[in-house]
Amino acid sequence: MTFTTILFYVLAAIVLFGALKTVTVKNPVHAALYLVLTFSTSAMIWMLMQAEFLGITLVLVYVGAVMVLFLFVVMMLNIDIEEMRAGFWRHAPVAGLVGVLMAVALILILVNPKTNLAAFGAMKDIPADYNNIRDLGSQIYTTYLLPFELAGVLLVLGMIAAIALVHRKTYNPRYINPADQVKVSAKEGRFRMVKMEAVVPSEEKEVSDGQEEEEGKV
Repeated sequence: MTFTTILFYVLAAIVLFGALKTVTVKNPVHAALYLVLTFSTSAMIWMLMQAEFLGITLVLVYVGAVMVLFLFVVMMLNIDIEEMRAGFWRHAPVAGLVGVLMAVALILILVNPKTNLAAFGAMKDIPADYNNIRDLGSQIYTTYLLPFELAGVLLVLGMIAAIALVHRKTYNPRYINPADQVKVSAKEGRFRMVKMEAVVPSEEKEVSDGQEEEEGKV
């Protein structure tokens, strides 16, 4: 077993650990940080496969921009952690079953000789003047144009959902509508004088009545 293979298995184990902690951790901020660990380790795997552009893009776009946006959204939402995790264990068996089915499907695809994914052997050395960015761009905008556009639509939907959650209406008793403040006039609506009768507590009233009776006897 070569050093490259050992390094790949170590990075793959870190990716699985970070992905599992992202789903199971209680604090949403910690979940976002574990997702940063997952993305960073995935970028290392891309670098190990000699796909430098994809690795750098994963770090700059997802870790540097998307995850920062996630952290801001999580901090602005004021999420109730207990309420959010109320139905976690109730849906855990279904989520585990779906995860096992996806893992079995991926394994079957990898071991299938028709796909030629598991039997590709060692990676061939590429020449120094090879431009993988040009080949990647040509594949994205020709062969994989529809999946690329669908991925862009999903990202836009995620951004719209985050904005909608931030601007949701929540009751704040300390909030005052500025329009109502402007409508207040100097003559009316600012304050009102109210005349109230003095109220004496029952104990003090009994004591005062007893004192008045003694004074009357004297």
